[in-house]
Amino acid sequence: MAIQQTTTTSFRVELLQAVHNFGPTSPNTFKIALYTGASSIGPATTVYTTTNEVVGTGYVAGGNTLVISTPPTATNNASQVPTAFISFSNTSWTNASFTCRGALIYNSTQGNKSVAVLDFGSDKTVVNDTFQIIFPTSDANSAIVRIS
Repeated sequence: MAIQQTTTTSFRVELLQAVHNFGPTSPNTFKIALYTGASSIGPATTVYTTTNEVVGTGYVAGGNTLVISTPPTATNNASQVPTAFISFSNTSWTNASFTCRGALIYNSTQGNKSVAVLDFGSDKTVVNDTFQIIFPTSDANSAIVRIS
């Protein structure tokens, strides 16, 4: 099974249960972990796992802490559908040497519960350099986490 890009099913349910807090007054801590192509993270992933997580120079298990760049916001998307969204600042690993295929965004404050899976489309390799994840434009059409 391959990595499947999506917000996870458990995340969608947990939003309705008020588990995740992206707000500025009492935000949870969100992290991003990197995974190899052998990983099978996807819609059914419920929590962060070390199974098939990247091992390499410049990478520490659990990944990086993310910074919320756009707190919960709502506007219409290009189809004029009301859409709520949040986004994160770009993140990077310096002096890194590893290969990865995807990533898992998860909430470390709430028992490492999953939020979203990213599929990079192919293996990405870095050798003694900086590996950076650049998040898409923070708007109703492109933000990494959107609810329409």
